[in-house]
Amino acid sequence: MSFTDPKNPAKLRSHQWYGRGPSSFPERSRTLQNGYALDEFIGRPVIGIVNTWSDMNTCHRHLRDRAADIKRGVYQAGGFPVELPAMAVGEIMMQPSSMLYRNFLAMETEELLRCYPIDAVVLMGGCDKTTPALLMGAFSMDLPLIYVPAGFMLAGHFRGNPVGVSDLWRFGQELRAGRFTLPDAMELEQANARSVGTCNAMGTASTMTAIAEALGLSLPGASSLAAVEARAERLAAEAGRRIVEMAWSDSRPSAIVTRESFLNAVTVCLALGGSTNAVIHLIAMARRAGVELSLDDFDRLARQIPVLLDVQPAGKLLMEDYDRAGGSRALLHRLEDLLHKEALTVSGRTLRENIQRATVHDDSVIRPLADPVATEALAILRGNLCPDGAVIKPSAASARLMQHRGRAVLFDGYEDLVANIDSPNRNITAASVLVLRNCGPKGGPGMPECGMIPIPARLAAEGVNDMVRISDARMSGTSYGTCVLHIAPEAHIGGPLALVRDGDWIELDVPARRLTLQVPDEELAHRRESWAPPEPVYGRGYGQIFQEHVTQAPEGCDFDFLASRSANRPIPFYDH
Repeated sequence: MSFTDPKNPAKLRSHQWYGRGPSSFPERSRTLQNGYALDEFIGRPVIGIVNTWSDMNTCHRHLRDRAADIKRGVYQAGGFPVELPAMAVGEIMMQPSSMLYRNFLAMETEELLRCYPIDAVVLMGGCDKTTPALLMGAFSMDLPLIYVPAGFMLAGHFRGNPVGVSDLWRFGQELRAGRFTLPDAMELEQANARSVGTCNAMGTASTMTAIAEALGLSLPGASSLAAVEARAERLAAEAGRRIVEMAWSDSRPSAIVTRESFLNAVTVCLALGGSTNAVIHLIAMARRAGVELSLDDFDRLARQIPVLLDVQPAGKLLMEDYDRAGGSRALLHRLEDLLHKEALTVSGRTLRENIQRATVHDDSVIRPLADPVATEALAILRGNLCPDGAVIKPSAASARLMQHRGRAVLFDGYEDLVANIDSPNRNITAASVLVLRNCGPKGGPGMPECGMIPIPARLAAEGVNDMVRISDARMSGTSYGTCVLHIAPEAHIGGPLALVRDGDWIELDVPARRLTLQVPDEELAHRRESWAPPEPVYGRGYGQIFQEHVTQAPEGCDFDFLASRSANRPIPFYDH
């Protein structure tokens, strides 16, 4: 078989499958079986399209159509697109936690790219865990990639006002307080989600897609478009054309993504008032990319980078307002002097070149550096209660509670919380510190988003709208409140949180970056003698693998046997 393309198809990875003369008969025959002609795939880059579409993930309900746009671009550029369905890791519907399955999708992505004749890949996701999962797996395989975000949903309208996902938390608290009725809630339920797409606030989904763009892995502007935008369809087709060029030039993420790229991503996350979940995901992604990134990097930059975006939950507006004000390119342009501008991107240009013509159209949405929404997006806490770190989001918390001392009211797991948060026997006051444990990576399992502990109904009815709440859990990126999260080590493995008792004094001091359990060391040592590890939830299958191998939050909650970059040896190749 001869090849005439001057780009030398013999250098393509797919040549191992299709270009070995008579030995490739089975692979060519099976592709012909799909109705393709030889000249449609022989000598052309094979472009994998990893699609996380699912009827159970409404954020991605439109991705089958978006995949068709990508295929159109691939065909236009002379490539051969193949769609590879992958697990749709979606919020809300998945139990016990979508975080349990982030690593599953990462493994699936890596193995899909390894076992098939793929030269380069377009990754399709958006709902919270899909972005880090897809990128983690693709980093480990290190084939040329472009990430195409699903896009955000259109804002709903409730009684004449736009509503975002963060508003639902507020209305939920009003319902608990008795100021909002069940018929009101049912009316809101009908009005809330107006289209397909991810949350319309700066929750985890939009934070992570913005991070993908800041890393240089999406085309310029891709992370701030609505799911139903024609512009998103055009960018998807452009991604299809561009990925074919990247396949020929073998432009791998290992040549694009550097420590400077990750520092850009952290800077953007902070300026957006982004999700606390991004801390875990970025560390996991960095380790897969062979880049050093730690909680200290987040805290150091958080002291320097103010929150510029006035979008929920740190601000008041919604993602449509962000797009109208200029979107991701405008925000990057505003941050230009704080970024590593010569970082490379999948567009083939540097970050500086991508944003040089960008303009902020509304300073009230994307604020000037001198007039921020808040001075700090995140803070990393240390202390005897969280020796390996914990995270709080001051931009979405109450200033009056940034320094607080109160007595612990303990909930020993989510079931205990649900059963007893409103119990009159718990003696909870507005000054109490609500403590939830055994909801971490191993204890959850999967670190569920239950760290925004509800305000007890009696206190909510009295007008209490925030309290200090601490846990080894996560919270939704659309949540808000004075919630200390990701306490490490978690209680399930014997972290200090496991030793807390009702009535213990706990002190939170965000300016000093401290979280302290005010119990003498001798008493804590005595309590530890009587502590016993809980039984694991899973006794088989993937759940058992997860509980045995997941790392703690400061290490990214990746699997210990995957959480690093190692050389991919050539796979054994057998004739069929």
